[in-house]
Amino acid sequence: MDGHVRRLLNRVSIALAAVATAALLHLFRRSSSSCFSGGTAFSPAHASLSLAPFPRTSCDAASRRVVDPDLRLAKLRASPRWRRHGAAISSAALIPLRRHRLLGRSSSALCVAAGAGRAVDALHEAGVGDVTGVDLVDFPPLVRRADAHNLPFFDGAFDVVLSDDPGEVAGALFPSRFASELERTVRRVGAIVIAVERQVGVSTVAGLFRKSHVVEVRNATLDGSLVNIVILRSNRTKTIPH
Repeated sequence: MDGHVRRLLNRVSIALAAVATAALLHLFRRSSSSCFSGGTAFSPAHASLSLAPFPRTSCDAASRRVVDPDLRLAKLRASPRWRRHGAAISSAALIPLRRHRLLGRSSSALCVAAGAGRAVDALHEAGVGDVTGVDLVDFPPLVRRADAHNLPFFDGAFDVVLSDDPGEVAGALFPSRFASELERTVRRVGAIVIAVERQVGVSTVAGLFRKSHVVEVRNATLDGSLVNIVILRSNRTKTIPH
């Protein structure tokens, strides 16, 4: 009786495997034949330009033309939202940094959690030539991939380290590690600029950055949200020549 049951189960298993294989083959043939009508080969000249972040089907992914990073950046720069963000960063962070003699044309700057690179672009517009933008996802040509908890830069590599993402301090996986990495990569004569949500007190920021002190706090509106721009300077200060 046990032998008969085992043989029956084996036959059922084989039958199910055959059905599954046939179903996969059917799906594969259907998707392959439906991507391009008439079985014609795909040509980039026939692709439509799309900025959609993800394809809805495998056919969409196959037929999408890769958007040139410079063209994408030009489109973003032309948007009112991009211009407003850059203006807010300039007035609330870059102008005060210049007033405190912490930012000059020869300065090197690092933008952490840079997103698409709006702060990077604002620094370039302010005349700072040496600007590096990093985030968990690269966004060429302004931002490359790096983890803010483990920045791939030498100690004291930058005059200014800036984060214009208001949720980065409160949302960081390890806020103290995030703060220590920013302090590690900024020069002892440099500055750290952090955008934080209003509910995050300045005392919280000061408590995270143990090797720096707050020199100024400015109000700003970033992406429609009211934030505080906190400017810190290392405890050993020195002016930067312009």
